[in-house]
Amino acid sequence: MQLIATAIPEVLRLVPDPHRDERGFLAETFRAEWFPGVTFVQENHSLSSTVHTLRGLHFQTPPMAQAKLVRVVRGRALDVAVDVRRRSPTFGSHVALELDAVGRESLFVPAGFAHGFLTLEPDTEVLYKLTVYHSPRHEGGIRWDDPELGIRWGVDDPVISPRDAALPGLDSWTSPFEHRT
Repeated sequence: MQLIATAIPEVLRLVPDPHRDERGFLAETFRAEWFPGVTFVQENHSLSSTVHTLRGLHFQTPPMAQAKLVRVVRGRALDVAVDVRRRSPTFGSHVALELDAVGRESLFVPAGFAHGFLTLEPDTEVLYKLTVYHSPRHEGGIRWDDPELGIRWGVDDPVISPRDAALPGLDSWTSPFEHRT
């Protein structure tokens, strides 16, 4: 497994090294030692039946802020992490990485980042491990199409929930996250 820093160094791309033989392959996709000090407590499985389904950009606020380890197990998706930590040198910047079931790459999204994905194939399934249990009281998010973010989703009219369509832009809320050096 290769752990590769992205343009935002805290966001990591995980590239597996599958061992292949005539039966198929075996690949490690997670080891606790790759994430010292990080404990995953919950795993979610998402199915999006329709191509261009957009989920996000979501986070949980402190003290229930979550880090995520995201992997596509069927189909293909554009996965996006946006730095929403106040005083961060990369505040408002994002990492966008295409994940698919064939490449089996993962993306580690730290706490203090908004996260979302756009499906690029029908019946896309996404697994993601979380460091904190889901807490509806601490849910938050920012608009997927906020021009200040400059995310190139490649689609103007995604399938999106009413809740996600009503999320605020980056400049209309105060981030509860603080960048720590």
